[in-house]
Amino acid sequence: MNREPAFREASARADAARAQLLATADDAKARIAPARLTQDVKDGISGAAKNGVAFVAAKAQQRPVAIGAAAGAFGLFLARRPLAALFRSLYVRFRNQDSENSETDDG
Repeated sequence: MNREPAFREASARADAARAQLLATADDAKARIAPARLTQDVKDGISGAAKNGVAFVAAKAQQRPVAIGAAAGAFGLFLARRPLAALFRSLYVRFRNQDSENSETDDG
């Protein structure tokens, strides 16, 4: 007859452990939901972008000339083909000033 209170106590502990397991499983299920993961990724990317912009702004305030030179070099890099075409056509014009021929085939 001593066993009945121990059984009830063990049963109550088992019910509490089962409830905690189900709550933990529900939390894990909510944590790995696709919508939650997508939102976490979006938040991480936006946070990283904001931190990157703040870092670049701080470095630009420390070294404005270096940042300006780097931006200018990058701009020249992006415009290298149009600039090369411009200088090529100018070279041809300066080199052949007396030429009656057009630079292009269509006249």
